[in-house]
Amino acid sequence: MNEFTLDELNLLLAVFAKAGVEESAGEEGEMLQRLKAAQANRQELEEMQFDDCLGGACKL
Repeated sequence: MNEFTLDELNLLLAVFAKAGVEESAGEEGEMLQRLKAAQANRQELEEMQFDDCLGGACKL
């Protein structure tokens, strides 16, 4: 499965913001919510340090 990079997710969120889409706006709002969740997850993964996984305490 192809996943968006953090930069791509940030760009998509910016496009939704410029379009004035709100999270309560039906299908578009649902997509915005999913994009925000994906962006937060991707951000967390990219900020994770390899040391975070030492001793079996990895968040993955």
